[in-house]
Order: sequence, then structure tokens, then C-alpha cells
Amino acid sequence: MGDGQTDLETDEELEELLGFLRDARGFDFTGYKRSSLGRRIRKRMSDAHVQSYSDYRDRLETNADEFNALFNTILINVTSLFRDPDAWTFLQREVMPELLAQTGTDEEIRVWSAGCSSGEEAYSLAIMFAETLGFDETLERVKIYGTDVDDEALRDARSGLYPAKVLAQLDPELRDKYFDQSGARFVFRPDLRRRVIFGRHDITRDAPISRLDLLVCRNTLMYFNVEAQTQIVDRFRFALRENGFLFLGKAEMLLNDTERFDVVSMRQRVFRRRPGEAAPPYHPAPVKIRTGMSGELHSMARHRQLRDLILDSTPSAAVAVDRDGLVIFVNSHARVQFGLSPNDIGRPFQDLEISYRPVELRSLIEQATHERRTLRVNGAERRAGDDVQYFDILVQPLTGLDGLAAAINITFTDVTLATQLKSEIKRVREDLETAYEELQSTNEELETTNEELQSSIEELETTNEELQSTNEELETTNEELQSGNEELETMNEEMRVRTEELDEARTFLEAVLTSVAAGVVVLDQDLKVKSWNRGAVDLWGLRPDEVIDQPFYTLDFGLPTEKLRQAIQMCLKTGRRGAPLPVAAMNRLGRSITCMVQSSPFDGHNGGVVLLMEEGRTNSSG
Repeated sequence: MGDGQTDLETDEELEELLGFLRDARGFDFTGYKRSSLGRRIRKRMSDAHVQSYSDYRDRLETNADEFNALFNTILINVTSLFRDPDAWTFLQREVMPELLAQTGTDEEIRVWSAGCSSGEEAYSLAIMFAETLGFDETLERVKIYGTDVDDEALRDARSGLYPAKVLAQLDPELRDKYFDQSGARFVFRPDLRRRVIFGRHDITRDAPISRLDLLVCRNTLMYFNVEAQTQIVDRFRFALRENGFLFLGKAEMLLNDTERFDVVSMRQRVFRRRPGEAAPPYHPAPVKIRTGMSGELHSMARHRQLRDLILDSTPSAAVAVDRDGLVIFVNSHARVQFGLSPNDIGRPFQDLEISYRPVELRSLIEQATHERRTLRVNGAERRAGDDVQYFDILVQPLTGLDGLAAAINITFTDVTLATQLKSEIKRVREDLETAYEELQSTNEELETTNEELQSSIEELETTNEELQSTNEELETTNEELQSGNEELETMNEEMRVRTEELDEARTFLEAVLTSVAAGVVVLDQDLKVKSWNRGAVDLWGLRPDEVIDQPFYTLDFGLPTEKLRQAIQMCLKTGRRGAPLPVAAMNRLGRSITCMVQSSPFDGHNGGVVLLMEEGRTNSSG
């Protein structure tokens, strides 16, 4: 009796702990099998030297790092490229021809890798489609979504970097074709990487990705209990198109779902969604209206209408996305600016062009939600025909009463005029540099004049001694000398004023250089860094005191400087400005970019080179 009561209390404490994890961090493990889940939690408790669930909850409340250790213990990430090769061979040879036959030649092919862990499965799908469809058609038609609840695994997946041992089972020809070596590791080729979108998603709670042709969820369902598995399969059927394919792992099967899925290969765990309407994966509760409240409801409706009108009239384009990734608000400026319509409300945000152009917003939304802070992107470029627009984008998480992120508000502020003014400032800066050189030349002339006047004074003093006998001539000479002294003082005063103007101009130039958004780096004749503006700091993450007077080619900041050597040498040799040179680089946030670098000759301070570095526009379409 006592042991049974102890077990009951332990089970209650485990459920309370799971509820705490769900409310505090948004991880809902209540659908997991209690036997395996409890075993993993107790393993972590043993490693942390904690005896009871209640004590371990106290540990979680006082030590934020313990959450990561617990989640890494629960979420066992076991994956590899083309895991179970026989199943992948069957998928490519038997399933892919049917999938492509039932998809129009111009239709988009949508694939979801649910529980993708560190990304190997999603990249395996990309390689399979590229080998089957051809590389160009894959870039044009295929979109692959990789999701997981483990943020740390998703960070590894987004990087696309893997050690050699992870690729050991991959055919060397495929490895060389789809991976580029970067030191001791290999990175997935960037053009195909843009067709793979990674994001956090809980298959037990979040709305599924829709209109799928292929859904891959391998060895994930086995961790959930029967009720949770049933709900997940309902969501999967809703996500798949008619005759869409479901690819499970060796440890999973759908023996009791013959009404919803046909078996393509039980051995390889491949199923096809049977025709028929799928019920939505969740049912919203009906709105309850109490009688006797018509006046209050009318007032609330009127206030809601006024609120919507106010939000719709905000001067900047604005889009709001709920925690399930669905669009819930689009104001009038956003509809006009980005071609949106009221019909887009309720659609998945990731399906809209605005989610990745002018800038990739899906990862920013995930980062803002995870870090619970507002993110800003300045000067995002968007081309509309021959016109170029620039936007400052604000991604702001909105917190609900439960303390979790309820929605994301995305604001687009048009800064095209300001960007054009920056270009004008650049032209004015060049004019100021010319004026600075002219002032410097004038200062040297004034110094020469001062020396000549000093020599004249000495000569006049000598003449004064020699002409002592003629008093009238002496007085005349004294008057001339007095006049010369006054002129000299006037010239000295003018020189002082011009020197102050020169100092102001120099200060102004330094302020302009600091406020330029692009990275500006000045190298002397020996190719050592002499100037490193704030734009370079924001782009590469290095401070001026880390790089000033350092040889440029020895710096390690994400830009392969050796690729600029020829352009810099040509600029020094010819004294002419070079064309912008695109260089693949990685910015301070660890994101792969194309950096446009332009070399210009620098005539001041014994010559040198000015490098203008700007992040180029990415050509990603999803």
C-alpha cells in the first residue's frame, strides 16, 4: 500500500514537472511514452545528483542552463545521411517516379522532414531530388522544410557543416558534388541549401505544413504514446495532398490506418494518403455569446473596428504572424507595397514571398521568438522592376498573458530616400576630400609666405642700421615695416581661421565615415589597415583596435582576403577604381553572404587603397 502510494506520488510529480516544462519553455512532452521519458529524466537527475522530481524542478527554476542539458538528454538525435540505404533506394527508384508523374511540370514540389534533428535527412532529400530531377529543376520547383523542437540541433542544421566522419558513408562522387570542403569539415553547397528551410516545430502542438507531396518522419513516432501518435497521424494526413507519400522509420508502421493510407511498401515503411477530404488537425472552440449583452457586444465590435482602422492606417507596412506561423493581420500599406490581399490572412507566412524577399524573415522570426527580443534589419534591398527600394525591418515578438510569444509583428519602414541621401553624402565626402587637399596646399603656401616675410623683416632691420644717417628714410621704412607687420598678423589670423575650418572638416569627414552603413577599410602602401569604420564592425564583428596597423591579409574575419589580392594590386598599380567584386563570405552572425568589394586608390598619406564592402543581394527564392 505504501509502495503504491509512493509510485502514485512519483507519477504526479512527473506530470507536474512535464507541465512546468511546457509552461516555462514551451516543450510539451506530455504525449511521450512515460516509461522511456521517465527513464531519460531520471538519468539526467542522476547526473545532476538530484533525488526527487520536485527537487529537480527547483534546480530548473534556479539554473537556466539545466534546461539545455535536460532537453539534450530527452531529445536523442540519431541521424545520418541516407540512413537505411535500402529504404532510400526504394524511395528514389519506386516512389519518386509516381510522385513526379502526379505533379505538373510547373507545380511546386513540397517536402517536409519532421523531426529532422541536425539536418542530414533534409539534405539527403535535397540530394535525392537533385539526382532525380536535375539540379536546375530542383532549384526551380522543390521546397524542403526541416523541422524539430531541438533549437541546438536546428542551429547545426542551418549551418550545413559536417565533419568528414558524418559523410564517410556517402559516395565520394556525391560528397564532392554536393559538399564543399571548409578546413576539416564539409559544408552543403549554398545554392541548393537555399531550397531547404529549417524551423522549430512541435508536431504534437503546432499547425502542420500543408499541401505536401512527401512527408518524412523517421523513428520519431515511436517515442509517443498511442493517443499522441493518433493525433500526429491525423495532422500528417491533413498535411499531405491526395496520393501524397508518407515515409516512416523502421521502428514505426501504420497497421490500423487502411482507411486513410495505402501501403506502398510495409518493409520500407512507405505509405500513400488515400483520396478523400481530411479533417483539420485541430478544431477551434465555437464563440459563446451570452444573451442580454447586445449593447456591450455592439460596443466591443465598434471598438474592435476602430482598433483595426487605426492599425490599418499606420504609416509603415505591417504584417502580424501568430505563434503557429499563420498570417493574422496585413495593413493597407503592406497590401499596396508587397502585393498582399485580405485572402492572405490565415495562410502560412512561409508560403508568402514577403517571408524571404527582401530578406529572409523566417529565421529572424524564430530567433526573435526564442530570444524574446526585438530584431532590426537595416537597409534591406528590394527590386521592383527597374526601381530599387530599401526598408528597415523590425521583427517584434508580442507576449501573451501566459508569458509566451503570442504573435510576431513585422514592420517595414521605407528608407529609400535616406539611402539615396547616403549616396549623395558619399559624393559630398569626395568633394570634401578634394577641398581638404586644397586647404592643405594653401596652408603650405602660407607657411612659405610667413618664412619669406620673416626674412624681409630681418633685411629691413639690417637696412635700418645702415640708414641711420637719414632720419626721414628711417621713419618711412618704420611705417612700411609696421604696415607689413599688420598684414602679417592679418594673414596669421586668416591661417588660424582656415586651420580651424580644416579641423572641423576633418572631424566632419570622420563622422561621415563612421555613419556610412557599408564597411569602409583604408589600407596604406604596405597594405596595413589604417581605417576601419563602424560599418565594417557591424559586418565582420572586429573592432578598430583589433585591426588598426595590422596586415590586411593576416586578418581572419569571415572574408577570404586572399581573393582580393589581385584586385588590390591592380588598383595600386593602375591608380584606378576597380569594379565591384563579389566574394562569398560569412558575416559576424555566422550567415553566409555575398560581399561586394570595390577597390579605390587613396591619394592621401603616401597612397594606398580604400575598400568599400557591402552585403550583396541574395537571389534566394524561398
